[in-house]
Amino acid sequence: MPVEFDIQDGVAVITINRPEARNAIDRETALAAEAAVIRINADPAIRCAVITGAGGSFCAGMDLKAFLRGEVVRLPGTGFAGMTQSKLEKPFIAAVEGYALAGGFEIMLACDMVIAAETAKFGLTEVKRGLVANAGGLVRLPRQMPIKLASEFVLTGDIYPASRLAAAGVINRMVPEGQALATALDVARLIAGNGPMAVSVSRQVLNDSREWPEAEMFERQFVITAPVFASDDAREGAAAFAEKRAPVWKGC
Repeated sequence: MPVEFDIQDGVAVITINRPEARNAIDRETALAAEAAVIRINADPAIRCAVITGAGGSFCAGMDLKAFLRGEVVRLPGTGFAGMTQSKLEKPFIAAVEGYALAGGFEIMLACDMVIAAETAKFGLTEVKRGLVANAGGLVRLPRQMPIKLASEFVLTGDIYPASRLAAAGVINRMVPEGQALATALDVARLIAGNGPMAVSVSRQVLNDSREWPEAEMFERQFVITAPVFASDDAREGAAAFAEKRAPVWKGC
């Protein structure tokens, strides 16, 4: 199977499983990844998701042999690998070992957080192949790091160490080689243990508010967040704290 899917403790794990091709994306893999995202979005029992790659590498981007065969790996409405333009309804964490290149880098940019091995390598290498990073690299990277650094990544097509991205704030945590998935799962379980409505609304405001005028940001925020304070989960969270027990969330 080109994509493995697992659920544990409210956390879904998508594993791109083409290690012989450094997990490069062909059409079959794109369709399988898209199906995994649709399942995550639709299942209320899934609170958080982790995406990783098999065999010690994250994803080397588009399978160029598949490209030459005419395979289309950018899917209608959901983008490259069925992910980069998809509406991700739950928090996504990229667990990166080995290489995250081109479209693989862009999958990572679509995630909320990144956990990377200290030995991981990153690059938007499209220009070296006469292509462009239009699965998110050109539009997301300058929103996630300073424009001059983004320009270097995009225009040189070079490959950089994890430390370079961590210094620019694109990586949340660097961990020893082989520990990216385990650490990402630890973070995902922390998120999954929180109030689902609170997490969803907080994530919405974090992402949407970047486009709001400063004069309107609190007013817009209050409209979106007010239902959280009136929710059953808000009362349950306070009661659980007072009673020194774990909360039992209803998601409403």
